[in-house]
Amino acid sequence: MSQTKLNAVDKVEILTLQDNYIEMTAMDNSAVIGRAMPLKDGEIRASILAEHGFSALVKTTAAGRTHTLLFDFGFSENGAAQNAATLGVDMSEVEAVALSHGHSDHTGGMEKLTALIGKRDISFVVHPSAFKSPRYLKLGEEFKINFPKLTREMVTQAGFSVVESEKPYPLLNNSVLFLGEIPRSTDFEKGWPIAHCLKDGKEAWDAIEDDTSIVMNLKDKGLVIVSGCAHAGIVNTVRHAMAVTGIDKIHAVMGGFHLSGPFFEPIIDRTTKEFQNLHPAFVIPTHCTGRKAIMAMEKQMPDQFILNMAGTKLTFV
Repeated sequence: MSQTKLNAVDKVEILTLQDNYIEMTAMDNSAVIGRAMPLKDGEIRASILAEHGFSALVKTTAAGRTHTLLFDFGFSENGAAQNAATLGVDMSEVEAVALSHGHSDHTGGMEKLTALIGKRDISFVVHPSAFKSPRYLKLGEEFKINFPKLTREMVTQAGFSVVESEKPYPLLNNSVLFLGEIPRSTDFEKGWPIAHCLKDGKEAWDAIEDDTSIVMNLKDKGLVIVSGCAHAGIVNTVRHAMAVTGIDKIHAVMGGFHLSGPFFEPIIDRTTKEFQNLHPAFVIPTHCTGRKAIMAMEKQMPDQFILNMAGTKLTFV
């Protein structure tokens, strides 16, 4: 496999604009963890909103220069944007956008967040399959749940310049890597069996091949990997990131690991064991990972585990 050079950075900051959980009384701030304190004039006037969705503002700093990427948009029209406003985030700093995949819990807040960015024609990097439609969850022959449509026109109308890539795509002076399509190589990460789509007018299983992640190279520490849902399998994702970058040290694995519900709970322990073999400094399950998987990872990897929340800023140096 040909490798893609990923420049080392001195610092990675990940501010979660949307996640499934919020606990305003956590008080577990550290050098790495910064919990949201949405105060105005010394008063608590708002909560951070938690929703079943994911959006993160990712900043890399190298040689004194900082680059800013928006990764996903969250679920509702207003949720991530309202959190950004509550936290006083300057979204105009965003230089590019990457989308983990085309499901609505990652695309829903696009219009409002784009308005806060206030720029036109910045790159929107996405796997081309994110635009396939219709996509739905098939719970029975008579019961199907449709995903809202995402189109190229919707993205361009929002003001972005669409960049479609199935292959790894470097962003922001090679400080962030859009991982592209992820090979399915493990024997236990089989995908979501109820995900379907229409292909040439016929029903087909949706492999969600648009699923991807972003990767950063923290100097002397290793890779920082952030997934949206990891429909390709989070272990597949980490292994592909290592193969593509040629870096075998993992500093942090963060994101939705999609281990909730009866289809995926049987692979929680195997996934956690694979994580343990990779020896990351931090494991940060978010969004669709599921309560049972999050508790298992906390129990089995207590020193590496971080509980993520909407509004949390993680700083890796």
